[in-house]
Amino acid sequence: MSQELNFSPSSKELLSKLEGKNATIGVVGLGYVGLPLAVEKAKAGFNVIGFDVQEKRTQLVNDGINYIGDVVDEELAELTSSKKLIATTDYSKIAEVDAVAICVPTPLDKYQQPDTSYVESSATDIAKYLHKGMLIVLESTTYPGTTEEVLQPILEKSGLKAGVDFHLAYSPERVDPGNKHFNTKNTPKVVGGLTSECTAIAASMYRSVLEGDVHEVTSPRVAEMEKILENTFRNINIGLANEMAILCEKMGINVWEVIDAAATKPYGFMAFYPGPGLGGHCIPIDPFYLTWKAREYNYHTRLIETAGEINNAMPDFVLERVMKILNEDKKALNGARVVLLGVAYKKDIDDMRESPVLPILEKLELAGADWVVVDPHVKEFKLNGKMYPTTELNQELLSGADLVMLTTDHTDFDYKMIANNSPVVFDTRNAFKELQTEVKKYHLL
Repeated sequence: MSQELNFSPSSKELLSKLEGKNATIGVVGLGYVGLPLAVEKAKAGFNVIGFDVQEKRTQLVNDGINYIGDVVDEELAELTSSKKLIATTDYSKIAEVDAVAICVPTPLDKYQQPDTSYVESSATDIAKYLHKGMLIVLESTTYPGTTEEVLQPILEKSGLKAGVDFHLAYSPERVDPGNKHFNTKNTPKVVGGLTSECTAIAASMYRSVLEGDVHEVTSPRVAEMEKILENTFRNINIGLANEMAILCEKMGINVWEVIDAAATKPYGFMAFYPGPGLGGHCIPIDPFYLTWKAREYNYHTRLIETAGEINNAMPDFVLERVMKILNEDKKALNGARVVLLGVAYKKDIDDMRESPVLPILEKLELAGADWVVVDPHVKEFKLNGKMYPTTELNQELLSGADLVMLTTDHTDFDYKMIANNSPVVFDTRNAFKELQTEVKKYHLL
């Protein structure tokens, strides 16, 4: 696309810097999205400045100490020691960069409405030091229209006009913590700019860094909607799997066997699996950005909301199953000793954002259960404002439990040892698929 456009002199200069990897690139927000992106940009040869409001984070980065699972410790240490990557809380250094990627949180508030305050705050800080020819790319997942309706007006308070004096684009993050095959570097990227020139320049930056394909779309809104579609697709299909699990349990059918059988069809079916609830930074949250935005157009996203209701109800279903399982042994949930295996939202990571295990723990506590959590990836976690340490897995802990519940199927759990020493196992992840006969009493979600 870049060859077809008549670029302005400042745009040609920026393109030359990006293609020659002579540009200085800023990354705002050094969390699960921002730090891996900053590392990849620095590895590609760019000088990178990472910005974050948390001084502890910037200090860790500058000391070469990694805190994100998808970043290689040695790579971060090498990049920071060579000063290819530096981190700061001083946003005046925005004046030194040629391009900025904004990777800050966009959570939902208690009313299930998008909270864009982190984006707005970042834009306000950037606007103070915005200069001509600069590229700004928003990566935070959000509702369609955010780039133009929220970000652009704040940036233009600088006196510079988007699409004329500086370049503005949206390119949604695609981060799947713990994925062994796809990471920031090799995952295809979608880019939509305010103008064709904005799109081409943003795409050029990503092509200079990433191995995956860079797919250009016609506007930020298309790119924003595309990201919502990705995660809404998963949310709804997981909702279907969870509803099937509830129905299959009532009918005495193994839902996991049903799904595995359906997955043998080579076309028209994609396997999604049930679980104790939805977790993570995207799937439980992103669809509700669209639900909120759709109301502006007097439209109600019924399918999204129904899937959300099913998924959000899974912790209640899990608690109901726990009570039934204990009742079979003439035990009450009140006072029962329950060992939960895993508190992270998915296997082999320490990420606890929106973990469905937390509401399960809340419900167990309200019911009077005596619970402990084992998680080799999480040393401690917060529940209702209080910090709890996780416990080491051992035979005594298991044998003394009234019920052992597998909530996160970490690879490094010793499943055979768990099966041989647990009086009752409630498996919400089908992790004991090959060991069911070795468990004294086995219950599957």
